[in-house]
Amino acid sequence: MTIRSLSEEAVWQALARVPDPELPVVSVIDLGMVKSVSVDHRGARVELIPTFLGCPALGWIADKVRAALAEQGFEAEVAFALGVIWDPSRITPDGIDKLRQMGVAVPAKSDAAPVACPYCGARDTDVESLFGPTPCRAVYYCRACRQPFEAMKP
Repeated sequence: MTIRSLSEEAVWQALARVPDPELPVVSVIDLGMVKSVSVDHRGARVELIPTFLGCPALGWIADKVRAALAEQGFEAEVAFALGVIWDPSRITPDGIDKLRQMGVAVPAKSDAAPVACPYCGARDTDVESLFGPTPCRAVYYCRACRQPFEAMKP
């Protein structure tokens, strides 16, 4: 495969089409997982920040990033910035809206205040379990609208 003229913008456009495997409504960009993108005559290098260090989907995500760039005719090296701690403040405003629409709350940056319910906006919520369906989410309950919901862990 020949490497086309590669621009950083083209890499970002390809990354915008790479969904999170567990929250497919958001991309790796929406989640704030992209630490850096660089391009040169050999291809692209993408450095990602895992949302959770022990995430079992990291290999899948790296494969999807490489595949998205290969579809555009680009070769890519994907690395994970294991020394950088991801937190929900990295999620884009668009990503927060998409997550809320699917019933997942995003706490404020390491906020100790109660998490707002994604359904009614009330802060009268409790943690039901720190162990959600994935390592990066917890299960909450809203006393105002009586809905259980998931929230990204701070």
